[in-house]
Amino acid sequence: MKTKINYLAIATFYLIAVGLRYLTNKTSILDGITIGFIKVLLQGIGPAVAALIVTLLFKIKPVLTLKGNYRDIQTPFLLYWGLPLALILGVEYVTKGTFSFVPISAVLVYGLLEEIGWRGFLQQQFKELPTFLSVILITTLWFIWHLNFEITSSNLLFFGILILGTWGIGKVADSTHSLLAVSAFHSLNNFFPHMNAIKMVIVIILLSAWVASLIIRKRNVQMAIG
Repeated sequence: MKTKINYLAIATFYLIAVGLRYLTNKTSILDGITIGFIKVLLQGIGPAVAALIVTLLFKIKPVLTLKGNYRDIQTPFLLYWGLPLALILGVEYVTKGTFSFVPISAVLVYGLLEEIGWRGFLQQQFKELPTFLSVILITTLWFIWHLNFEITSSNLLFFGILILGTWGIGKVADSTHSLLAVSAFHSLNNFFPHMNAIKMVIVIILLSAWVASLIIRKRNVQMAIG
Protein backbone atom coordinates (compact mmCIF):
# COMPACT_ATOMS: atom_id res chain seq x y z
CA MET A 1 0.00 0.00 0.00
CA LYS A 2 1.43 3.34 -1.07
CA THR A 3 1.74 6.12 1.46
CA LYS A 4 1.06 9.73 0.55
CA ILE A 5 3.98 12.14 0.61
CA ASN A 6 3.64 14.52 3.53
CA TYR A 7 4.67 17.75 1.84
CA LEU A 8 3.91 19.84 4.91
CA ALA A 9 6.24 17.68 7.00
CA ILE A 10 8.93 17.96 4.32
CA ALA A 11 8.57 21.75 4.11
CA THR A 12 8.70 22.06 7.90
CA PHE A 13 11.76 19.82 8.07
CA TYR A 14 13.60 21.77 5.41
CA LEU A 15 12.81 25.21 6.80
CA ILE A 16 14.15 24.16 10.21
CA ALA A 17 17.24 22.47 8.73
CA VAL A 18 18.15 25.42 6.50
CA GLY A 19 17.31 27.94 9.23
CA LEU A 20 19.67 26.26 11.69
CA ARG A 21 22.32 25.93 8.99
CA TYR A 22 22.11 29.67 8.33
CA LEU A 23 22.28 30.55 12.02
CA THR A 24 25.28 28.31 12.70
CA ASN A 25 27.24 29.04 9.52
CA LYS A 26 26.32 32.55 8.38
CA THR A 27 25.92 34.43 11.67
CA SER A 28 28.09 34.95 14.74
CA ILE A 29 25.92 32.81 17.01
CA LEU A 30 28.69 30.24 17.56
CA ASP A 31 31.55 32.72 17.97
CA GLY A 32 31.66 32.18 21.73
CA ILE A 33 32.34 28.46 21.35
CA THR A 34 36.08 27.81 21.52
CA ILE A 35 36.05 24.00 21.27
CA GLY A 36 36.47 23.36 17.58
CA PHE A 37 34.81 19.96 17.19
CA ILE A 38 31.71 21.08 19.13
CA LYS A 39 31.39 24.11 16.87
CA VAL A 40 31.66 21.89 13.78
CA LEU A 41 29.00 19.50 15.09
CA LEU A 42 26.62 22.37 15.77
CA GLN A 43 27.11 23.57 12.21
CA GLY A 44 25.73 20.26 10.95
CA ILE A 45 23.06 19.59 13.55
CA GLY A 46 20.18 21.12 11.57
CA PRO A 47 18.94 17.99 9.71
CA ALA A 48 18.90 15.92 12.92
CA VAL A 49 17.03 18.54 14.95
CA ALA A 50 14.60 19.14 12.09
CA ALA A 51 13.92 15.42 11.65
CA LEU A 52 13.34 14.96 15.38
CA ILE A 53 10.91 17.89 15.56
CA VAL A 54 8.99 16.81 12.46
CA THR A 55 8.68 13.15 13.44
CA LEU A 56 7.26 14.19 16.81
CA LEU A 57 5.05 16.93 15.39
CA PHE A 58 3.56 14.82 12.60
CA LYS A 59 3.76 11.49 14.47
CA ILE A 60 5.98 9.89 11.82
CA LYS A 61 7.55 6.58 12.81
CA PRO A 62 11.29 6.50 11.93
CA VAL A 63 12.35 3.72 9.55
CA LEU A 64 16.09 3.99 10.18
CA THR A 65 17.63 3.35 13.60
CA LEU A 66 21.19 3.03 14.86
CA LYS A 67 20.94 -0.77 14.84
CA GLY A 68 18.88 -1.03 11.69
CA ASN A 69 17.96 -4.55 10.69
CA TYR A 70 21.06 -6.10 12.21
CA ARG A 71 20.52 -8.53 15.09
CA ASP A 72 22.45 -6.35 17.51
CA ILE A 73 23.93 -2.86 17.56
CA GLN A 74 27.48 -4.13 18.12
CA THR A 75 27.78 -5.47 14.57
CA PRO A 76 27.09 -2.23 12.66
CA PHE A 77 28.98 -0.21 15.27
CA LEU A 78 32.15 -2.27 14.96
CA LEU A 79 31.91 -2.57 11.18
CA TYR A 80 31.01 1.00 10.27
CA TRP A 81 32.47 3.03 13.14
CA GLY A 82 35.02 0.80 14.85
CA LEU A 83 36.79 -0.22 11.62
CA PRO A 84 37.38 3.30 10.24
CA LEU A 85 38.46 4.57 13.65
CA ALA A 86 40.95 1.72 14.08
CA LEU A 87 42.27 1.94 10.52
CA ILE A 88 42.59 5.72 10.23
CA LEU A 89 44.00 6.24 13.72
CA GLY A 90 46.34 3.26 13.36
CA VAL A 91 47.80 4.59 10.11
CA GLU A 92 48.08 8.08 11.59
CA TYR A 93 49.94 6.80 14.64
CA VAL A 94 52.37 4.72 12.56
CA THR A 95 53.08 7.47 10.02
CA LYS A 96 52.92 10.60 12.19
CA GLY A 97 53.06 9.47 15.80
CA THR A 98 49.80 11.33 16.50
CA PHE A 99 46.36 10.05 17.51
CA SER A 100 43.46 12.31 16.49
CA PHE A 101 40.63 10.37 18.11
CA VAL A 102 38.33 13.33 18.81
CA PRO A 103 38.45 14.91 15.31
CA ILE A 104 37.93 11.57 13.55
CA SER A 105 35.07 10.66 15.90
CA ALA A 106 33.56 14.10 15.28
CA VAL A 107 33.50 13.38 11.53
CA LEU A 108 31.42 10.26 12.15
CA VAL A 109 29.06 12.09 14.51
CA TYR A 110 28.71 14.95 12.01
CA GLY A 111 27.79 12.44 9.30
CA LEU A 112 25.23 10.88 11.64
CA LEU A 113 23.61 14.26 12.35
CA GLU A 114 23.17 14.89 8.64
CA GLU A 115 21.99 11.38 7.82
CA ILE A 116 19.27 11.42 10.47
CA GLY A 117 17.71 14.08 8.26
CA TRP A 118 18.61 13.18 4.66
CA ARG A 119 18.25 9.39 4.73
CA GLY A 120 16.42 8.91 8.02
CA PHE A 121 13.62 11.33 7.20
CA LEU A 122 13.71 12.83 3.71
CA GLN A 123 14.48 9.67 1.73
CA GLN A 124 11.64 7.87 3.48
CA GLN A 125 9.21 10.66 2.57
CA PHE A 126 10.16 10.38 -1.11
CA LYS A 127 9.98 6.58 -1.07
CA GLU A 128 7.04 6.33 -3.47
CA LEU A 129 8.67 8.54 -6.11
CA PRO A 130 10.69 7.06 -9.00
CA THR A 131 14.28 6.50 -7.86
CA PHE A 132 15.76 9.03 -10.30
CA LEU A 133 13.35 11.77 -9.23
CA SER A 134 13.91 11.02 -5.55
CA VAL A 135 17.69 11.17 -5.98
CA ILE A 136 17.54 14.49 -7.85
CA LEU A 137 15.20 16.06 -5.30
CA ILE A 138 17.23 14.96 -2.28
CA THR A 139 20.49 15.98 -3.98
CA THR A 140 19.16 19.44 -4.81
CA LEU A 141 17.80 20.05 -1.32
CA TRP A 142 21.03 18.70 0.21
CA PHE A 143 23.13 20.95 -2.02
CA ILE A 144 21.07 24.08 -1.25
CA TRP A 145 21.30 23.31 2.49
CA HIS A 146 25.07 23.89 2.29
CA LEU A 147 24.32 27.55 1.42
CA ASN A 148 27.11 27.76 -1.14
CA PHE A 149 25.62 29.16 -4.34
CA GLU A 150 28.72 30.20 -6.27
CA ILE A 151 28.70 28.88 -9.84
CA THR A 152 32.14 27.28 -9.95
CA SER A 153 33.61 24.07 -11.31
CA SER A 154 34.21 22.84 -7.74
CA ASN A 155 30.54 23.38 -6.87
CA LEU A 156 29.43 21.55 -10.00
CA LEU A 157 31.74 18.69 -9.02
CA PHE A 158 30.32 18.79 -5.50
CA PHE A 159 26.78 18.55 -6.90
CA GLY A 160 27.85 15.50 -8.91
CA ILE A 161 29.36 13.91 -5.81
CA LEU A 162 26.11 14.55 -3.94
CA ILE A 163 24.16 12.78 -6.70
CA LEU A 164 26.37 9.71 -6.38
CA GLY A 165 26.22 9.97 -2.59
CA THR A 166 22.44 10.27 -2.54
CA TRP A 167 22.07 7.21 -4.76
CA GLY A 168 24.76 5.11 -3.06
CA ILE A 169 24.00 6.00 0.55
CA GLY A 170 20.33 5.56 -0.28
CA LYS A 171 21.05 1.97 -1.31
CA VAL A 172 22.85 1.40 1.99
CA ALA A 173 19.88 2.84 3.87
CA ASP A 174 17.47 0.53 2.04
CA SER A 175 19.68 -2.47 2.70
CA THR A 176 20.59 -1.95 6.36
CA HIS A 177 18.10 0.58 7.80
CA SER A 178 21.08 1.54 9.98
CA LEU A 179 22.04 5.15 10.69
CA LEU A 180 25.49 3.91 11.74
CA ALA A 181 25.99 2.45 8.27
CA VAL A 182 24.80 5.45 6.27
CA SER A 183 26.73 7.90 8.45
CA ALA A 184 29.94 5.94 7.84
CA PHE A 185 29.52 6.05 4.05
CA HIS A 186 28.67 9.76 4.34
CA SER A 187 31.81 10.40 6.39
CA LEU A 188 34.15 8.95 3.76
CA ASN A 189 34.00 12.27 1.92
CA ASN A 190 34.76 14.20 5.12
CA PHE A 191 37.56 12.09 6.58
CA PHE A 192 40.08 13.33 4.05
CA PRO A 193 39.45 16.82 2.59
CA HIS A 194 42.85 16.53 0.91
CA MET A 195 43.60 13.17 -0.68
CA ASN A 196 46.96 11.42 -1.09
CA ALA A 197 48.07 7.86 -1.85
CA ILE A 198 47.82 6.59 1.75
CA LYS A 199 44.40 8.14 2.28
CA MET A 200 43.18 6.69 -1.02
CA VAL A 201 44.25 3.21 0.11
CA ILE A 202 42.34 3.67 3.38
CA VAL A 203 39.19 4.71 1.49
CA ILE A 204 39.49 1.73 -0.86
CA ILE A 205 39.94 -0.69 2.07
CA LEU A 206 36.93 0.71 3.90
CA LEU A 207 34.71 0.75 0.83
CA SER A 208 35.77 -2.78 -0.10
CA ALA A 209 35.06 -4.11 3.40
CA TRP A 210 31.69 -2.40 3.66
CA VAL A 211 30.48 -3.29 0.16
CA ALA A 212 31.65 -6.89 0.60
CA SER A 213 29.79 -7.15 3.90
CA LEU A 214 26.61 -5.83 2.26
CA ILE A 215 26.90 -8.30 -0.63
CA ILE A 216 27.53 -11.26 1.71
CA ARG A 217 24.67 -10.17 3.94
CA LYS A 218 22.27 -9.87 1.01
CA ARG A 219 23.31 -13.31 -0.28
CA ASN A 220 22.78 -14.88 3.15
CA VAL A 221 19.31 -13.33 3.39
CA GLN A 222 18.40 -14.63 -0.08
CA MET A 223 19.66 -18.12 0.82
CA ALA A 224 17.64 -18.08 4.06
CA ILE A 225 14.49 -17.09 2.15
CA GLY A 226 15.13 -19.59 -0.62
